[in-house]
Amino acid sequence: MIRGDLTPELLNTPVWGDGLPERAGIPVFDVPLVSVGGGIGSFTLLDVLRIRGVPAEWMRVLSVNDTPWQTWDYLCRASQLPATERIRSDAGARPDNIWGFPSYAVAESWREVSLKPLLQVLVEPVLSDFYSPPAGLVSASIAKEAHRIGYWSMLAKGQVRMVRKRHGGGYFTVLTPPPGAAPTKRVILRSSHVHLAVGYPGLKFLDDLQRFREEHGGGHQVVNAYEPHEHVYDTLRRRPGTVIVRGAGIVASRVLQRLMDDVERYGLQTQIVHLFRTYVTGSHGPNARMRRKGGDGWAYQAFTMPKSAFGGQLKADFAAATPERRAELAKLVAGTTTPKLRRWQDQMARARSGGWYHPVQATVDKIERAPDGRLVTHYGHLTYLSDFIIDCTGLEADMSEHRVLDDLLRFGGATRNRAGRLAVSPSFEVLGAGSGDGALYASGAAVAGNHFLAVDSFLGLQTAAHEIADDLARRGFGRRLGPLRSVAQWLRWAGGRPV
Repeated sequence: MIRGDLTPELLNTPVWGDGLPERAGIPVFDVPLVSVGGGIGSFTLLDVLRIRGVPAEWMRVLSVNDTPWQTWDYLCRASQLPATERIRSDAGARPDNIWGFPSYAVAESWREVSLKPLLQVLVEPVLSDFYSPPAGLVSASIAKEAHRIGYWSMLAKGQVRMVRKRHGGGYFTVLTPPPGAAPTKRVILRSSHVHLAVGYPGLKFLDDLQRFREEHGGGHQVVNAYEPHEHVYDTLRRRPGTVIVRGAGIVASRVLQRLMDDVERYGLQTQIVHLFRTYVTGSHGPNARMRRKGGDGWAYQAFTMPKSAFGGQLKADFAAATPERRAELAKLVAGTTTPKLRRWQDQMARARSGGWYHPVQATVDKIERAPDGRLVTHYGHLTYLSDFIIDCTGLEADMSEHRVLDDLLRFGGATRNRAGRLAVSPSFEVLGAGSGDGALYASGAAVAGNHFLAVDSFLGLQTAAHEIADDLARRGFGRRLGPLRSVAQWLRWAGGRPV
């Protein structure tokens, strides 16, 4: 056994005494609060706590990333949302600004010296599409706020291996630092509280596409929209080809827009086959309050959730519902949707009339490789021959695929809710994972299906951060954000001054 590494005793003991890491030769460092993840979920909690007066030296964020927007930025670019393109988010949903004022529309208007963003907000959605900020503006805003709160003084680089309870209360978080960064393979942070914001475990492929990749190694031709796949567009620019797009959400619409942009910009002869598992022909929903528009195969919704999920009737209904009813509501309102944007609708109409975009409802049976190396997609008695398949069906959310979450379920007392995610309280404390006076919290995709519907969104992450901060204040860590401090801190934010 390497000195400073996990021993069988540590791996198989759910609750550690202070002597266990010492016997394994793993150095232990004390800090009151640890946030695991280092993405926008960790950033929003640290931002809220710093604004509430918690010193930076009381907190550490553990991450393999250099910046809190790194993973988000990567996923945006891979799914054809470069810095200049607009994301699917409301003007007031600002991870860098807990007050939401001024909105992104004001910020963009100021940056571009243009009234266009403000006019769009004034007439949306009747006379224009809903305003959404460019991806680059979001990243730049988070970067500015990260500098303001001293984010990098709280960052500890490395891969988190596990979180275990401590005898007497609190937690041990095991970190594997980068090679050469520490004299031992592992280091441990001992804290009173832990926050998990680990995002999605990985990519999610449709079953038939996953089988094909495992059997044939077709990672060049069968790609996920969230992994690098620029070679698909490069190849189609060099020669005519056919591409199959699977999925009907925002990522599918962005991939289609990129393919169609290239066809129209470069005069390509690309053929696009779009396979819908469920083909939506019009407005749908169980009642007037939950109906949404649809057509041409798509279900349309401006944002990932209806606005009432963030602070209206739907939020109240979801919080008061039984676990069974929550699962029903989530299925109704959190399904696969995309915004109905005017430019994109016109583009699809031109592609259909031009005979190079073919939307088809189909349930795929299997994928095979043709003798010439192309892909054969079988559904029913029909087949499609293509050069590439792009899977736009989403990210993997199974907690067993994530090492930290899986260990927490097996050794930390955590349980799954009806949606298969971590069961948490209204304060986002992981149920069953408490340790003495210490608390373990979670936010983001890992806690979907609990009392709050829109957890995997900018506003959802901020809502969780405020609830967690309030609960920590009740435990004596930090304090509540009263009106006087809130106004004073907003003025500091507006002036770009440190917290």
